[in-house]
Amino acid sequence: MELTEIKGIGPKTVQSLEKMGIETVEDFTTYYPYRYEIIRRSDESKLNQNDRIMMDGVVEQTPTLSFFGRRKNSMRFSIQSLYNRFQVVIYNRAFLKNKLMVGTKVTVIGKYDKIHHRIIASELRFGLIEKETIERVYHVKEKITNKALTQYIDMALSLPYQVEEVIPDYLNERYQFIDKKRSIEQIHHPNNPELLKEARKKLIYEELFSYMVKVSHLKQMRKRQKGIERVISESSVKEFIQLLPFSLTEDQERSIWEIKQDLEAEYQMNRLLQGDVGSGKTVVAFIALYMNYLSGYQGAMMAPTEILARQHYESLLEQMHGKNIKIGLLTGKMKAKERRALLQALEDGTMDIVIGTHALISEDVIYHNLGLVITDEQHRFGVHQRTNLMNKGKSPDMLSMSATPIPRTYALTLYGDMDLSNIETMPSGRKPVITTVKTEQQIREILTEMYEQLELGHQIYVIAPLIEGEEDNTKNDVVTLKENMEKAFGKKYQIAALHGKMKASEKEEIMNQFSKNDVQILISTTVIEVGVDVKNATMIVVFNAEQFGLATLHQLRGRVGRNQLQSYCLLVSNHEKERLQILTRTNNGFEISEEDFKMRGSGDLFGSKQSGDMIFKIADLRKNYKTLLYAKKDSEEFLRKVKEEPQKYQGLLNQIIEGKRYVS
Repeated sequence: MELTEIKGIGPKTVQSLEKMGIETVEDFTTYYPYRYEIIRRSDESKLNQNDRIMMDGVVEQTPTLSFFGRRKNSMRFSIQSLYNRFQVVIYNRAFLKNKLMVGTKVTVIGKYDKIHHRIIASELRFGLIEKETIERVYHVKEKITNKALTQYIDMALSLPYQVEEVIPDYLNERYQFIDKKRSIEQIHHPNNPELLKEARKKLIYEELFSYMVKVSHLKQMRKRQKGIERVISESSVKEFIQLLPFSLTEDQERSIWEIKQDLEAEYQMNRLLQGDVGSGKTVVAFIALYMNYLSGYQGAMMAPTEILARQHYESLLEQMHGKNIKIGLLTGKMKAKERRALLQALEDGTMDIVIGTHALISEDVIYHNLGLVITDEQHRFGVHQRTNLMNKGKSPDMLSMSATPIPRTYALTLYGDMDLSNIETMPSGRKPVITTVKTEQQIREILTEMYEQLELGHQIYVIAPLIEGEEDNTKNDVVTLKENMEKAFGKKYQIAALHGKMKASEKEEIMNQFSKNDVQILISTTVIEVGVDVKNATMIVVFNAEQFGLATLHQLRGRVGRNQLQSYCLLVSNHEKERLQILTRTNNGFEISEEDFKMRGSGDLFGSKQSGDMIFKIADLRKNYKTLLYAKKDSEEFLRKVKEEPQKYQGLLNQIIEGKRYVS
């Protein structure tokens, strides 16, 4: 069914829902809540300062509006509850003013300010809550509210649909799981905590089992897949390494010889190269491309952004200078004539190596003899994108790179279809980034330290958690920080803002200006987390640092310290200072990811909801790691049964591999 068949969903809403991974009416049913709130009326006789409360009452006073900053406002009114009169303040909800007429019944949710006897509201609901309810909370994006999404999901659940079980019967019996359809109904409309627990148990296992079946199946298929037969001159590789303007670390050298061994093996390579920000993964990838070239095959390297693709292209040209290797750059913005010439060179074999974005997998791109595929920041590409690139050749070898290292224990399970190479040592000469934790009250010190770096001719990143604040306690959004930084530095230095809502061309233009030092202070959300390499940037200041995971903060910190200059990272926060202190003690990404995994689970390790392999709708790898191990063992048992009884289990395997969950 089309999304527009649901009441209230128009073309613009469809676009927002598709960004959330909801493309069909059926997708609503498996868009699970990430938490639940028990909503009950607060006891008016037991209210303390800063309590989170819910109070219902009747509007007694017409709201008054005040405007401040850029597109920000506060609204004040009073309500009469069962026993008391409360002042209510709510921010950036001016559009509700006309609905809040005197006599209107409302429920106010927010924080209680006992000193002023008022509620700082985060949410308003019209009508009174009569009894305790369990409320679902979903991840939402853009203009989709939790209330609207809840209504869409409820309408989808009211339509007739049939759910197909993907867990084989013998495993359902072994673990005494409730059936799939009942699990979906309970996850969205829990009758009681026990049934909700059973529903979660079933759906978490199903997700992890399906994932591990795919991983185990891919591993089986790869071992059966004949690789490219080739011989690589070891002396030529050593000569290339000796001519590099720097020495390789032991980890880099070991990774290179592991890749060489894989390239020469009879099976298809599928290796993951994990390494910290700045550990030198890229040069290992370039040497892999060179080894592939020596054996007479074409190589392709895919990056998630055009900026990063161009950066790799220019670096590779420099490394391969004088080698008579034809290298091309393929992006979506090429002129038609240039694109035609490059595609022709790839097809006739005169182009040896191509660097590009997802344009590399376009239908009109034909390779003469593709032998090696490399993907940078592998978790940012879906499995289909990587598969499409691999299908451009006859069993090409695959090397994936990730600057988001995860603990080896988890990696061996999650990337069970891949061999692992880890680069943990940093190149010599790099100075560790000095990291300090500051409070917002130390803003004068922060600005002074920034000024010192600017006076040295260096550049600075400033990171905000939001594009534009919507709550009274989030002052440090991109828009506000840009205004404040312009007041402090705008007379002498150029300041620019960058965020995810900008057009790709706008983002690229600002990054180019920053790369050329036409902009000295770049204020951004985490869109600069991966890939940007501006060697003159020596400081990064992260506001509201408590809102980010340690792994994300470490990734952000990796934007500086990319040359011989001493660099600095200032984490600004009034909260969670003990957790943030971990970053002041170590620059080792593997140690940090281990700590992050313990504290926050898998979500932050793999970035926000990307279209990669690590998207679990309901499972949390930290909390559900034991379940993952059971799912791994069960997936291997299931694949043995497929081999022994194909008539009984092959169809179910196909269903899991294809990701089909529903029968219409």
